[in-house]
Amino acid sequence: MVLGKVKSFIVSYDCFNDSNVPVFSSGDCVSGRVTIEVTGEIRVKSLKIHAKGFAKVRWTESRNAGSNTAYTQNYTEEVEYLNHKDILIGHERDDDNSEEGLTTIHAGRHEYAFSLELPQTPLATSFEGKHGSVRYWVKAELHRPWLLPMKTKKEFTVFEHIDINTPLLLSPQAGTADKTLCCWFCTSGPISLSAKIERKGYTPGESIQIFAEIENCSSRMVVPKAAIYQTQTFYAKGKIKEVKQLVANLRGESLSSGKTETWNGKMLKIPPVSPSILDCSIIRVEYSLMVYVDIPGAINLSLNLPLVIGTIPLHPFGSRTSSVSSQCSVTWLTLGLPERPEAPPSYAEIVTEEQRQGRLDAPAAGEELGGPLLAYIHEFRFHPPPLYSEIDPNPDHSRCAVERRLDTCPSR
Repeated sequence: MVLGKVKSFIVSYDCFNDSNVPVFSSGDCVSGRVTIEVTGEIRVKSLKIHAKGFAKVRWTESRNAGSNTAYTQNYTEEVEYLNHKDILIGHERDDDNSEEGLTTIHAGRHEYAFSLELPQTPLATSFEGKHGSVRYWVKAELHRPWLLPMKTKKEFTVFEHIDINTPLLLSPQAGTADKTLCCWFCTSGPISLSAKIERKGYTPGESIQIFAEIENCSSRMVVPKAAIYQTQTFYAKGKIKEVKQLVANLRGESLSSGKTETWNGKMLKIPPVSPSILDCSIIRVEYSLMVYVDIPGAINLSLNLPLVIGTIPLHPFGSRTSSVSSQCSVTWLTLGLPERPEAPPSYAEIVTEEQRQGRLDAPAAGEELGGPLLAYIHEFRFHPPPLYSEIDPNPDHSRCAVERRLDTCPSR
């Protein structure tokens, strides 16, 4: 009998997203199928799958051991996140070539389904770096008597989700810096830089609004710039290897001596990049926004604002807060409080008597919504505010006496 040949042998995944790309997270079920297409009848001992996920770091450094001796030091480290094996056809033992227990696969196309559950513990996001990577894959092995095993492998992507809708990642980031240029015994005026962004967390495809003020009191022509950097840090055998890469940048207008430039929300778009990796013990991927002043012939004046690139974008309720923040972002540089506050509107102008009575006669909010906090909010909402007066009805007489003494100058 002439045995057939294996025409194709592939691994595929069941994709449940719109992009038809196999992307999973910790705790998800990874399912798929191994497809075998044969031209004629074949006999198989076993069909196995092996799912594996790991982070791996590797780099080399040259060392000198003497005047004429040099050697190469290897630094490697590995962390395992997934190791799952399963048998789809046949039995465990493949070391013998007996004809017993063989499975016959007839000519045609055959599919063998598999499924596995990713660990519930946090997993490192898939990543490919200069000195390390985080990879996940499923490998299938087809064992036949008197033949070498056939192998095929297919990778899948894992995202450890980072939700940017948290107080820490929604908090604004800001900083100031200045620098005075010196040349021998001559000192020019300072160069000052203030910059702010409305939050720390972003997702790929978003644009960062940069609010900045650059003042050039030096004698040189300077150029304000901004750039997003990705920093890859690798750890192995107590050593650290760091790689910094430019992700995106922009350039402002050149500033001559005595000039000032203000960025009122200058946009810098984040390209498709890997999310931040913060929980892996041997690979760390971080981002930062550098706002700096390019000074010819001197070290640049720069500010580093940390960024976190997440996977869950900003919710609609967060966008309102961000828009309000962006509208007021320039005021933190120069503006203060108004000298005289304006009186608020009266209670009667906002809430009519019919609204107040209707609210008081309505069922209790705590019974309707099942929470005492909402009942308190609704009751307080229609309670008249205290009367407004520009004169304090309960003045602090001791403080007034102190103020009068301070107003009296001895020289008058």
